[in-house]
Amino acid sequence: QVQVVESGGGLVQPGGSLRLSCVASGSISSISAMGWYRQAPGKQRELVARTSGGSRPDYAAFVKGRFTISRDNAKNTVYLQMNSLKPEDTGVYYCSATLRTSWYGVLSDYWGQGTQVTVSS
Repeated sequence: QVQVVESGGGLVQPGGSLRLSCVASGSISSISAMGWYRQAPGKQRELVARTSGGSRPDYAAFVKGRFTISRDNAKNTVYLQMNSLKPEDTGVYYCSATLRTSWYGVLSDYWGQGTQVTVSS
């Protein structure tokens, strides 16, 4: 049906950078929005950033100014450029896509399996 796949996670030192990628594929008619969420051990999943095309991107307060979300509509891909990373940014980063399939006209959310980001010396 629809697949959402993240990549680009890894181990980075404090102050370093990573760029995450997420690709949505399958019988997609249109994508309304794509975003990034993260979950640290023992904590709830939280919004990192989200973009809906013509709208201004939505950022969590704790990442604004360090992270940038961008989207390539032609490739059904969203990116998260993460700079000035801190140890507290460590967690599993999940991608979401709000989309319509070719056979179902109602907007629905799809999630990837996540990619691990570890910020440590």
